[in-house]
Amino acid sequence: MKSQTKNVYDTIIFDLGSVLIDWNPRYLYRKIFATEAEIDNFLQNICTSDWNEEQDAGRSLQEATEMLVANHPAHEAQIRAYYGRWKEMLNGEIPGSVQLLRQLKESGKYKLYALTNWSNETFPLALVEFPFLQWFDGIVVSGREKQRKPFPSFYQLLLNRYQVDAEHALFIDDNLRNVKAAEEQGIDSVHFVHPEQLKDALVSKNILN
Repeated sequence: MKSQTKNVYDTIIFDLGSVLIDWNPRYLYRKIFATEAEIDNFLQNICTSDWNEEQDAGRSLQEATEMLVANHPAHEAQIRAYYGRWKEMLNGEIPGSVQLLRQLKESGKYKLYALTNWSNETFPLALVEFPFLQWFDGIVVSGREKQRKPFPSFYQLLLNRYQVDAEHALFIDDNLRNVKAAEEQGIDSVHFVHPEQLKDALVSKNILN
């Protein structure tokens, strides 16, 4: 256990989607399907999270789309919308989280990095949409590296590239699977639920006042 009274951290590593950026396929598919049940069926059985993670790991959007269209021709229009209308899945920044990021940046005490599962083809759109991404000292994008969370090599890639000591780093992610994987690499972690909870965690670790 790290001390809760003395700040032992010099590096904060953020996930992006659902921590700093409000991304959710439902924002798009609520415009396409009539009911939540239809959306559930589509996202659980066709454009699944496992399918999406392969794009995060480097598979091209075109290959991924054509594969699903071939397997589910009756849903071609909805499948093509996934990346054709991808920006409609973005609902802006998560203000409370971005404010915490701003406080960390302005404190000048920490190196700030992002470790994100994100397609390399869509990430440039996020860089344009969200200027706060420029606040990071470095961003490691899974689609660019062709590896992703929760695999240990992805965490080690960030640690090695930026010479981060895991013992003095804190990782923040909304996916408990990814949090546990970081902890297995010796990185203390916070399972993000909402900005107020994250602020409490940062205060308790003496990172913010």
